[in-house]
Amino acid sequence: MTPETKQTEPVASPTEDETAKLRDSIRRARVILWDFDGPVCRLFAGHTADRVATDLVEWLAGRGLHGLLTERERKSLDPHVVLRAVDRRRPGSDLVAELEERLTNEELRATATAMPTAYADPLIRTWTAMGFRLAITTNNSPRVVRRYLKSRDLVSCFSPHIYGRTQNLHHLKPDPHCLNRALNAMGAAPSTALMIGDTPSDFLAAQQAEVPFLGYARNADKERLLREAGARSIVASLEPILEVLRGLA
Repeated sequence: MTPETKQTEPVASPTEDETAKLRDSIRRARVILWDFDGPVCRLFAGHTADRVATDLVEWLAGRGLHGLLTERERKSLDPHVVLRAVDRRRPGSDLVAELEERLTNEELRATATAMPTAYADPLIRTWTAMGFRLAITTNNSPRVVRRYLKSRDLVSCFSPHIYGRTQNLHHLKPDPHCLNRALNAMGAAPSTALMIGDTPSDFLAAQQAEVPFLGYARNADKERLLREAGARSIVASLEPILEVLRGLA
């Protein structure tokens, strides 16, 4: 989950060489690990993450806990930054558990207005129909993922492989914990997997898990952040992936 940024020009369409590399990475993969908020849907399309982060900061301030956050953390506009910061200073506390539950409830409310990422639904169904195994590896609550997937009739494409936020917040990406859980549960070697993510933390988690990474960047700002983190294979749309798959069928 990341705060909404200003809309910028989309990433350029892939070149022939990039398409060839994309085709090769898809051919090698048998297991697809999806980040949730971004590649599958825009969870906070109508219920902004910025507002959720601000509400969490204000909730802490109302309890006299303003000092738990640095000025930068208070202004981050990313709920996960707030959650992780409190967990670092009050690990395993009731405060962290209550804050995490408040975030989960906000995420659950957001599913009502979540916007499916273009081509995500047909891509998920096509990959499933072709015999690939799919998993969700996300920093969002697994309860939220299941509710959204149920609304799109996609649960069967992933179940039971949905690995999201737990009470152990130090396991949030960029820690590779959720990716490793998915790989272990599916009995898959990292080299046989491909992760689709849209943030630097997704890339870094994949890198640590030794899983090939495919970045999804819906605008140039997101592409810049991914490239600065070290990602090299990036698409502006899921459509080229779907086209490659259909060509392999």
